Amino acid sequence: MAIRIEPMVTADIERCVELEQLLFPEDDPWHAVAFQSELAAPHNRYITARDDDGRMVGYAGVALLGDDEHPEAEVHTIGVDPACLRAGIGTLLLEALLAEAAKRGGPMFLEVRTDNTPAIALYAKHGFHIIGLRKNYYHPSGADAYTMRRPALSALPLPDEVLS
Repeated sequence: MAIRIEPMVTADIERCVELEQLLFPEDDPWHAVAFQSELAAPHNRYITARDDDGRMVGYAGVALLGDDEHPEAEVHTIGVDPACLRAGIGTLLLEALLAEAAKRGGPMFLEVRTDNTPAIALYAKHGFHIIGLRKNYYHPSGADAYTMRRPALSALPLPDEVLS
């Protein structure tokens, strides 16, 4: 299966909400209004992963924060259709977020459930390190989260399939 990474558009929100319900049922999945707000914020970049048929099989978002002198980025979300797990889609989405953040430099942060071993391993493989624990971070489940940090990003080439 070939995967294309593309910018998220408003028409993608319905599918994102559907995937949120599948992926995060016990942790207050995002509603359409949350995605609309995220897409409207000028400092956010949201992308989608699409299969050969153009069907969205994943999505991700990053906030580009700080200023030119002190930039930083924060991963807001990465979600992959459960039917497509272990196909490398999460890796493609994360690498696209890293490339976007690298345009500005600075460290990158994220939170991840402490019981999400595959995601923690993916982030560690890409240079993230656990720097803290947030007790009861996810609601309403009360699950804990690790805060992870990747040191300052240097300019990375954008993959060919990522559109600006």
